[in-house]
Amino acid sequence: MSQKGSYWRKHKEKISGEESRVEERIPLPAISEEQRKQFEEGRVILIDKPLHWTSFDVVRKIRNRIRIKKVGHAGTLDPLASGLLIVCTGKFTKKINEYMAAEKEYTGSFTLGAVTPTYDLESEPEQHKDISSVTIEAIHEAVKSFTGEIQQFPPIYSAIKKAGTPLYELARRGEEVELKARTIFIKEFEITAVELPVVSFRIVCSTGTYIRSVAHDFGAVLGCGAYLGALRRTRIGTFNVSSAQTMEDFLLLKM
Repeated sequence: MSQKGSYWRKHKEKISGEESRVEERIPLPAISEEQRKQFEEGRVILIDKPLHWTSFDVVRKIRNRIRIKKVGHAGTLDPLASGLLIVCTGKFTKKINEYMAAEKEYTGSFTLGAVTPTYDLESEPEQHKDISSVTIEAIHEAVKSFTGEIQQFPPIYSAIKKAGTPLYELARRGEEVELKARTIFIKEFEITAVELPVVSFRIVCSTGTYIRSVAHDFGAVLGCGAYLGALRRTRIGTFNVSSAQTMEDFLLLKM
């Protein structure tokens, strides 16, 4: 079984190659001392995180580019997710908790008819089931179970810590982990397209919501299983991905 964290190791060489190609293709302008001081005073940088990158990849690359240590992000995006990542520098890192608490919007798709241990494609689909009896009406009816205040169990392969150790590390070691349900709030849950086995969606939710868990639980309600096939974060609070930069543009200091 593929384990949480293996995706990064599998694609590390590819990501490093992507970074190198950007720098080789276009010489990066030197950052001035004045620019560096501006970042130390504090900036909020909106990045459209590329697929396959970890959130830390983005922070590390920005930290190295602007030559200051105080850089952090306001909410992790998994390697298989793309979209809005808020990065704060210098004195603005104090704003991280404020941004992390803001409402989030996601778009993406579930794939019906199987489950995965990680609830997404970081592990192989298993327990395949026939979905020929699943109707569009049943799909829209299932949405009703996931709006408003609900109790959600996070994925066992998650960064939530138990006694200082991420759950995915415990799961990878084969240790038994007792998951506790958490209260979340899903404000909007819209089915935007159905092309079975793929169901596309848009979700507006509170911080702490695992869309991977929504996918897994959605499949359970339908009785056929489901996993998260694609995910993109489009909004955090008032910040929209339409205003975000690509990593290439940031490296070129196009701000």
